[in-house]
This record gives sequence, structure tokens and C-alpha cells, in this order.
Amino acid sequence: MRALTRLAPPLLLATALVWATTGPAGAAAPPTKAPEAVGWGGAVASVDADATAAGIEVLRKGGNAVDAAVAVAAALGVTEPYSSGIGGGGYFVYYDHATGQVHTVDGREVAGHTADSGLFLEDGKPLAFADAVTSGLSVGVPGTPATWDSALRQWGTRSLAQALAPAERIAENGFVVDDTFRGQTADNYGRFKDFPATAKIYLPNGKPPEVGSVLRNPDLAATYKLLAKDGVKAFYQGELARDIVNTLQHPPVDPASGRNARPGKVDTADLAAYQVRRQAPTHVAYRDYDVYSMAPSSSGGTTVGEALNILEDGELSDYSSTQYYHHFLEASRIAFADRNRWVGDPSFNDVPTKQLLSERYAASRACLISPDHALSSPLAPGDPRHPADCADTGQAVAEPYEGPNTTHLTVADRWGNVVSYTLTIEQTGGSGITVPGRGFLLNNELTDFDFAPLTAGVPDPNLPGPGKRPRSSMSPTVVLRDGEPLLATGSPGGATIITTTLQVLLGRLDRGLSLEQAIAAPRASQRNTAVTQAEQGFLALPERAGLEALGHRFANGGEIGAATGVERLPDGRWVAAAEPVRRGGGSAAVVRPAGSR
Repeated sequence: MRALTRLAPPLLLATALVWATTGPAGAAAPPTKAPEAVGWGGAVASVDADATAAGIEVLRKGGNAVDAAVAVAAALGVTEPYSSGIGGGGYFVYYDHATGQVHTVDGREVAGHTADSGLFLEDGKPLAFADAVTSGLSVGVPGTPATWDSALRQWGTRSLAQALAPAERIAENGFVVDDTFRGQTADNYGRFKDFPATAKIYLPNGKPPEVGSVLRNPDLAATYKLLAKDGVKAFYQGELARDIVNTLQHPPVDPASGRNARPGKVDTADLAAYQVRRQAPTHVAYRDYDVYSMAPSSSGGTTVGEALNILEDGELSDYSSTQYYHHFLEASRIAFADRNRWVGDPSFNDVPTKQLLSERYAASRACLISPDHALSSPLAPGDPRHPADCADTGQAVAEPYEGPNTTHLTVADRWGNVVSYTLTIEQTGGSGITVPGRGFLLNNELTDFDFAPLTAGVPDPNLPGPGKRPRSSMSPTVVLRDGEPLLATGSPGGATIITTTLQVLLGRLDRGLSLEQAIAAPRASQRNTAVTQAEQGFLALPERAGLEALGHRFANGGEIGAATGVERLPDGRWVAAAEPVRRGGGSAAVVRPAGSR
């Protein structure tokens, strides 16, 4: 089912990171942000200029894409600490140019060995999300340090100490606060002020830091130094592990705050037992491309892949804009109906990954789409093991809540290796709880479990369990053409990650947009709900009236996602692309910009 598709040439803009010498209080000023860069020697795209510069530094010194990706991620733990950091987890996708193989690391957080399906129940009723999120109960065993160690040992050329060096320097010297960082801090003020260790770092003088001020985190710098010296075993065993467990089991709340931060159940045995999963990626053949992403415990690869399979028989490049958006929304609706019913941690559930990604199953679901009207939601799932055209398996499954944060980075090197990496601490600010003296926030990732079955009488694959990974929507993606890397992309945004990644792929592969244009385009996110969330820019499109005439309903969902990507051009140059506006704009850079000497 591979129809030949032409890619329009991307709009090229030769830009690179430009460093200033000094900033406020003598700290290094942040590099200049650019949403697109084109050139040779490798490329990096992230949401933050300091983090992107850390990756470029590693590439310029001869490191490969894996080395640079870890450096970028570690720097984001300093400058984007409310979205990522060593207190969280994520999914790492790596294309190895020497072998032509795509590999993945599942570094998702896990529940403690004493967790059960009633983890978030009190008196037989689910906790309110606000009570669960800011608590030790929401904290899973972090997987990020183990992910970095696993990736570097298997594919990297630098030590963990070398990869951490730029981030350690940023933490020690400080970074310049921007509008986005201050706004996220202000949004979390009510939580952060109740935890003295969090307030000490992020609420200087008892309030959010001013834009243009320098924020330092010497505690995190010391923690990075410890990991550089002793390796990640220092995180999962010994004194640091005991500090993590003591913090989540006895949340250090200001007694005067009156906050009831429930204790967690993760213990030192859980930290010592943590292991990443090395597993095969998901794969679908879409037109003349091979699309790879994360298999469960993430639902990103199966849901994006199913939607692509559903859309493949249609010539999206020939559709009117209204029909293109209609088919995009309908494929998303159908794929989410199946995702909510079938996907969870495969160590605890029989997840039909292969069947969800089969062309036969896609055909059985694609026949639900009519060009004349929108489907009604919630739509019932199909049965991927026994596909029947236009059939369902009974009751629809409601959409669970997922926090809208996380961060994504993409890296490529001079040899053609590519990394697409999404990492998170879940909610903006995670649990809100900083490990005292260690400088990092703990995740609230266990709230990605369903607190109780979403639909009575329907099996729920995403209930808590001992040592279980909560389902994720993270969708780090690598696209090959004729066995060679074409592009990589991904996004933050909770469940909207899936629809954002799908929309970027369709914009680039089917609609003739450049990668940067596909990332910048206004977004809508249909997740098997009666009303589709959309950005203001999407709501202002002239196609809205035609979509509403087909039965689509829209509501303003605010800003959706913050994607990044890299693309390889036919002449060997790399394009790095990031958001021009969302989250204050992202940062794209290459080692040697086009036109430079």
C-alpha cells in the first residue's frame, strides 16, 4: 500500500545559535533562538536555547547524536525543570545509520511493588486529581537517569560525566529567566510555596523569579557531579536513593501551609530494582516511508500508526483543505477509541500491538469514515484480533485525563544517526516536591494511571499495579525513506502529543509543507470526544465552517504541543526545526550553518 508521494522542498533558512558573552550578574546570556536552521555536521532542536547549545557543543567536539541527546536532556532538566529532569522518565528512539536499525528505550516511571489497583482510591472512591497530583502517592520510580546510562553505554561515544558537563555548568552559573519560565512558576505558586525545598530554588524572595533575572541551582549541579563521579547507581542506590524515598514517603511540607500531601509507597527496593526496557519500535509502512515510534507502554506508536494506516488509501495531497482536516480528525477519533480500550503496560496486559497496526484492521476501521459527515463520539472500539468491517465491540471508553506538559528533543549527527526523545515529569512542575538538597522535582507520573475503570463493565488496561508502567501518549518518531533517515519529530502535550505528531507528519509528508511550516501550523486535537479541542489559529481558519457543516464541533483548547524535528535534505544537509511561538518559541541549530565557512 505504498503510493509514491512527492515532498515539496522545505523553505530554507540558514541560521545558527549565536552566543552572547555575558548576561545579568555575569552569567552567560542565552543563545539567540531561531525556529529553523540548515547546514552540515548535525542538528539539534529543543524548546530551549541553552539546551540546544549544549547539544551543539557535544556534536562540535565529535560526539554523536546519542551523546548530544543526553546533553540536551540534562540541560533541559536545569532550564525546563517543570517539564523534565532526573526525577521523571521518558522514551528514547534511536536510528543507527551504521546498521540501518531503529532501537528504543522505554524509560517510563513505574509504580512501587506494593501498589495495587486501589492506589488512588480512598473510602472506595477515586481521589480528586488535585489531591493526587501534589503528593508522594503520585511519584513513580524515575527512569530518566537509567535511560541516559543505557543509551550512552549501548550507542554513545562519551561518558555520562562528559554528557552531563554542559548541564552541570548551566546549573552552577545559572540561566536567564524568560516569560514562559516565569509564567509556569506563577501558575504553580500555590503548590511550590508549600514545599520549602521547592520554594528555595524556584521562588526567590518568596515569589516567581523576574524575567531577565538569573536562576541558579547549585544543588542540582552537585547532583549532576555525583552522577558524573559515581554513575547512575548513585541515583538508584545509596544516600541519594534514600533521600528520594524519604521525600516521597514523608513529603516535606511547610507545616504552616495546611496542605495534606499524601505519602507515597515507592521504597528503596523499588529504586534498586528499576530497569529500562529495550524493545522493538512500532513500525508502519506509510506510502513510501517507514515510520517508527514507541511501542507500549506508550500508546503513541500504536495510535499514530493506526491513524496513518487508516489514512493511507486516501490521497490526502489531493483533498480539499476541508476534507483533509475532516479525514485527519476522523482517523484520530477512531484511533483513540481503540487506544483507550486496548493499550496499557504489556507486562500486565495482553496488548494487541501487532493487530492494532495491521493493514487489515485499519481497513476495517477506515470504512467508518464518510466524506459527508463526522462520526459521533464517544465511538466504540473495534476488535483488532477479529477485525470486521465497520464493526465495534460494544461500549465506548471515556477519555482519561493527562497533564499537558512534557518536552521533546530531536538530534542528528554528521554520520546520519538520529535521536527522537520525549521526556517528562508529567504535570507542569510534576508533584511540586523537590528532593531537599538535591535540586530536582519528583514526577507525578502515576496519575497517568486510570484511578478507577473508565467504563463500568469494560476491562481497563491502565489501572495501577505493582511495578507497572502507566500508559503514556509520548510519540517520539523517526521516518525513513529507502532505508535512510528522512525526518524525526515529536511533541509534549499529554494526549495531544499523538494528534500533534500525526498532524506534523501529515503536513510534511502529504500536504507539501516544510518541516518548520508543519510544526508551526495551527492545531486541532480530536481524541474520541464530542468536541474537538483546537487552537485559536485553527478556529480562525476558513475551513472551520465546512467542518462544522459536516458535524464537527470545536472548542478553544489553548496552546497545543511544542514540537521539534530534524530533516535530512538530499544533499546531506540537516534542517532543524522548532516552534516559532508556542512556549515562547523553540530553538533550532546546526553545527555548520549553510553559507558559513
